[in-house]
Amino acid sequence: MKVKIHKQDGSASSKSVALSEAIFGVEPNDHAIWLDVRRIQANGRQGTHKAKEKGEVAGSTRKLYRQKGTGNARAGSAKSPVRRSGGTMFGPRPRNYGIKVNKKTQKVARRSALTYKAQSEAVRVIEDFSFDVPSSKALKGLLTALELGGRSVLLLTASHSLPIARSGQNVPKVTVRNAQDVSTLDVMSAEIILVQQGALESLEQQLG
Repeated sequence: MKVKIHKQDGSASSKSVALSEAIFGVEPNDHAIWLDVRRIQANGRQGTHKAKEKGEVAGSTRKLYRQKGTGNARAGSAKSPVRRSGGTMFGPRPRNYGIKVNKKTQKVARRSALTYKAQSEAVRVIEDFSFDVPSSKALKGLLTALELGGRSVLLLTASHSLPIARSGQNVPKVTVRNAQDVSTLDVMSAEIILVQQGALESLEQQLG
């Protein structure tokens, strides 16, 4: 599949580039995508939730009233889970939600996600560019010139560019990633994938 290379001013140049069939033309594997997205989301959970149990809440352990003769149900500590302000039964405890997925499966998932975007003609290629200083206005102007304003865009850069990354922080619906660090979730969450020409080489080295 060939796509036109856009200039930084948004116009289409006379050049075009062929997207690698090994990355953008594979047989999509939906299960691999599900596994990898589940891994990313699970690993992103802090797992620091905690509820106080009977032995952790504040209160006296004195028996509330005598065992018999009151007509009430038997009661011991005020910290009992059945009482108001008592401890929590089977409450959440700190835990690690992380799961593991084979690296080969992760690559299959990323190839499948990129293939879906290519099939829906949601992959755009732009010449390599950089900013001297962070400028959200310049990045907005670039997206407007490409008719991508207001759309969910994933910008893949050829290398880590701090000015471009900071420029994208204040632009709604725009995510900037180094091509080597892009995840399946990033690809699936974006409406349009805007790839720098040099980033295609990074993808081929990583996933090809």
